[in-house]
Amino acid sequence: MSELKSGDKAPDFTLATDGGDEVKLSALKGKNVIVYFYPKDDTSGCTKEACGFNDALPKFGKAKAEIIGISKDSVASHDSFKKKYALSFKLGADVDGKACEAYGTWVEKSMYGRKYMGIERATFLIDAKGVIRGVWRKVKVSGHVEEVLEAVKAL
Repeated sequence: MSELKSGDKAPDFTLATDGGDEVKLSALKGKNVIVYFYPKDDTSGCTKEACGFNDALPKFGKAKAEIIGISKDSVASHDSFKKKYALSFKLGADVDGKACEAYGTWVEKSMYGRKYMGIERATFLIDAKGVIRGVWRKVKVSGHVEEVLEAVKAL
């Protein structure tokens, strides 16, 4: 499968979310959507990124943008992560990895010389018509939220 890029149609997904709810990308047509993939609930980088998006929610709201965080963690894990940091956006539980596969974020990683499969931190900006308008891969958390916000405002 080729890597998703700006101008591609965003792959649809339906995921269970925190609070026993679910999120379906195609149901959000008409809104800009930021879908960000992150490795693990309640780890330092992922917490910093989630809190950054959460702090900027009013600004994303003004830009008519929804935020969805996705990892392979369970709904129960998402529930406690959201509660611990008072996160106000949906966290999708991609336990079977289908959304990660569709977006090309399930990749081989390497730590201390050991190779393993994991989620590459990546963000996708999807416009109101369901078309990808921005792709950030191998995201560095510092400054990322601001960068995504500027891209949304430019739509």
